[in-house]
Amino acid sequence: MKRKNIIILLWVSLGTTLFFFLFFNQEKTFRNFMITMLLSVMYTFVLGVGNGVINESLNKRFPWSEATKTRAVLSIVSIIIGNFILVYLCNYMNYVVIQKVATTEEFFSPKYGVTNWFMINIALLITAFLHAKGFMEELKKTSKKEVVEQKLIAKSANAQFESLKNQLDPHFLFNSLNVLSSLIDENPGQAQKFTASMSKIYRYVLEQKDKELVTVEDEIEFAKTYCDLLKTRFEDSVDFVFEVSKEDLRKYVVPLSLQLLLENCIKHNFATSSKPLIIRIFSDGDILCIENNLQVREQIKESSGIGLANIVQRYSLLTKRNVFIEKAEDYFKVKLPMLANKPNIVNAKPDDEYKTYKKAQKRVKEIKDFYTNLISYCIVIPFLIFINLYTNSKSHWFWFPMLGWGVGVASHAFQVFGIGESWQDKKIREIMNKDKK
Repeated sequence: MKRKNIIILLWVSLGTTLFFFLFFNQEKTFRNFMITMLLSVMYTFVLGVGNGVINESLNKRFPWSEATKTRAVLSIVSIIIGNFILVYLCNYMNYVVIQKVATTEEFFSPKYGVTNWFMINIALLITAFLHAKGFMEELKKTSKKEVVEQKLIAKSANAQFESLKNQLDPHFLFNSLNVLSSLIDENPGQAQKFTASMSKIYRYVLEQKDKELVTVEDEIEFAKTYCDLLKTRFEDSVDFVFEVSKEDLRKYVVPLSLQLLLENCIKHNFATSSKPLIIRIFSDGDILCIENNLQVREQIKESSGIGLANIVQRYSLLTKRNVFIEKAEDYFKVKLPMLANKPNIVNAKPDDEYKTYKKAQKRVKEIKDFYTNLISYCIVIPFLIFINLYTNSKSHWFWFPMLGWGVGVASHAFQVFGIGESWQDKKIREIMNKDKK
């Protein structure tokens, strides 16, 4: 047990000693004070340490955050059985061994039954409060831990996304300068036009590179402008076909994806007037396809694969839908998912996850309500017993509220931890599965 808990138990023992010595002890002698202190220390440490051991054992094997239902049931059972044993042990030591006001037979007779039951309820009250406090502390720790984890995931995803986007500038500039270098030697006039057009295209790159998604319409317009540049160099050797339906223009794709894929088509295939390279950009359902006839060029240097890998990774951060690649003997095709709306970099909580969160929140409220009911029972019933015995010891009317409310508490526990909504959901799923078969 921690030193802090021992100090707390000592203070509780001292406070209990002073309370009983000053208000319930007629002879204010040193001997009576020491007996009262001995009894207070015994009750405090036996009940405190005993319940502490039970609570710590349950925390290790059945943490609140991992097995809430099992832990709640075990907590209820353990505090009832544990306190029943511990209270009887303390009362036996008090009345039979220390004060010697009763024999063993008298202690286990109905004469001391009310006293034992009163003490058990007091112990249950304190223990139920401590278990509820432990539950709330564990819930608070778990919530903080989840918030920290989500922040780390968000920071990691943002950092990764920024890193991927930063690859676009040098990649685009490097490939454009390669094209420009070739044009300077082949056709200086076209090189000047290419330089002017490249400045316009690079402006688009700078505008869009910080965006997660752009509309298909914007990306198609940019791709057409970029295709004009390629036509400037390759003339009749390259042909572009755009067949994107109007309703798909409002959907979203990752920015510069078409430009990167067009670069790949030119880079990995040869194009001549007799064997032109035909590149088709068309929509197929919610897929944007970029397809070219396969005319593989011999590569002196192995490709780095930055362009396609960049697109795949950016899509993986934005959606669960994948980028597909098809390669046949006569064609090469890349399929880009078109998204109907803009998700965040760290995907927003889906409907099923949100429902699960709300269900868990409702579950926590049910457990809190049950512990409130249990604590209220443990407070009110001992008070009623005290009032009944103090005013009229012959008529024990406290049994009626004690048993009636006790049945209610038991029913509440059975509902929360026995056949609550989880049981209903399980049965519903079983019936639905049978119907599907």
